[in-house]
Amino acid sequence: MYAVFESGGKQHRVTEGERLYLEKLNGVSDDHVVFDRVLMIDDGDSVKIGQPYIEGGAVEGVLLEPCERDRKIPVVKFKRRKNYLRMGSHRQSRSLVKIVSISG
Repeated sequence: MYAVFESGGKQHRVTEGERLYLEKLNGVSDDHVVFDRVLMIDDGDSVKIGQPYIEGGAVEGVLLEPCERDRKIPVVKFKRRKNYLRMGSHRQSRSLVKIVSISG
């Protein structure tokens, strides 16, 4: 059984027991989070597809690491032959979530 849900402007395909990193979620460790923007659920026999979301569909998870920083990504602005170079970097905040159950 798997589900596709939307969180942080991105779509994620998950199964029960899976761990994944999502955009920063507010909360503390061991908090339960519910994602109600479920786009699709496949239970092996049938497939439910939402228009755009499934009514009553939910993916429940537990926050394992509420806020950690991802690796540093270099950001460079450059224009050739204009003596223009700006360098910087960016670190995105993310949360580690374990999927507990899929319902719908």
